[in-house]
Amino acid sequence: MKIIAISASPKGKASNTLKLLEAAADGAKEAGADVEIVDVTKLKVNFCRGDSSCYRTGSCFQDDDYADLKEKIVAADGIVLSAPNYIDNVPAQLKVVLDRSANFIHEQLLDGKYGFTIVTSGSPNYEMVLDMMDNFIAKSGGLRTGRLGLAMAHGPDAAVAAGKKAREMGKDLAQAIKEKRAYPEQVSEHKKWKDQFAVTVKFNKENWKHNYDLWVSKGWIKV
Repeated sequence: MKIIAISASPKGKASNTLKLLEAAADGAKEAGADVEIVDVTKLKVNFCRGDSSCYRTGSCFQDDDYADLKEKIVAADGIVLSAPNYIDNVPAQLKVVLDRSANFIHEQLLDGKYGFTIVTSGSPNYEMVLDMMDNFIAKSGGLRTGRLGLAMAHGPDAAVAAGKKAREMGKDLAQAIKEKRAYPEQVSEHKKWKDQFAVTVKFNKENWKHNYDLWVSKGWIKV
């Protein structure tokens, strides 16, 4: 059972976000998971060029660290996305990764995987950042087991409580993977989205050959 835990804070070891992510990783390890923490701020990931080559071929032509990161995520059973709140959004380093990951959505590359999200913020205004990361997991076909936000303005006691919760969420994520936990409402939303997006894939079948062929092979498009 493999979990990839992504840190998007440029503060390194001084990061409050990383502390929560490490607590989550410890909880998952206690439950039997193999956890790898990846700091995306230390990777070289170029901007998306928007040329749709990944839709045509299944991979990006750019030579950087993204391909290795994608491989790790696809090989994992679970994912934790963590980030500080940067002006009501994720930091640029994670946004670039998400932009390059459009094929996760187009090809449902988190299908059968589980994940949750962590955000730290100076103020309590972090919900939209959690929403953004949750949306990526959901639109990529993943099942969400929870979310955690910490406002540093709430003081040290809140940070301690968040650390404990992060550890429990890590354990719960590992357990969800083990038991192949069902989330009928989320599965229903996935099906609804796929039914809608199938129209777009069929319309673009000449330009999105890899996407189209995969949807046909999965039975998401009937020919």
